[in-house]
Amino acid sequence: MADKAKTNAMRKLDALKIKYTKHYYTDTGAISGTEVAEALGEEPQKVFKTLVTTGKSGNHYVFMVPVTGELDLKKAAVAAGEKNIEMLPMKELLPLTGYIHGGCSPVGMKKAFKTFIHHSADNFETIFCSGGKIGFQIELPLSELIKAVPIKSADIIK
Repeated sequence: MADKAKTNAMRKLDALKIKYTKHYYTDTGAISGTEVAEALGEEPQKVFKTLVTTGKSGNHYVFMVPVTGELDLKKAAVAAGEKNIEMLPMKELLPLTGYIHGGCSPVGMKKAFKTFIHHSADNFETIFCSGGKIGFQIELPLSELIKAVPIKSADIIK
């Protein structure tokens, strides 16, 4: 894959002059988050999946959790200040965010949503998240990611 390939997420990071490292894994057949981590040769705890939810209020929220973890909807609701939270139906993901399932990045969504990351991200010099397309990952320090997307750290996994 050409190094010149850019996604919306990468273009936004470039526009903000935020340094990141691009990683591609398209030829591996990796589908699950743990397979992506394996394809990257990285610890799964450093690789974060991006999940989009809807609160009882109708507001949408983004949660980033390690690929080995599972979002705890009750903890997520508490973090977001909602009575409850549900996962966004897959068919609503593309119209809402501009991204498809498996390629959803917290950076470059159509609209800014309150975003939360599991506090374990603080343990790593750099973390990985989707680059905005299946087969694309971006690696950067959490402190840099926060410059592109205001993110709150929280205990949000089971």
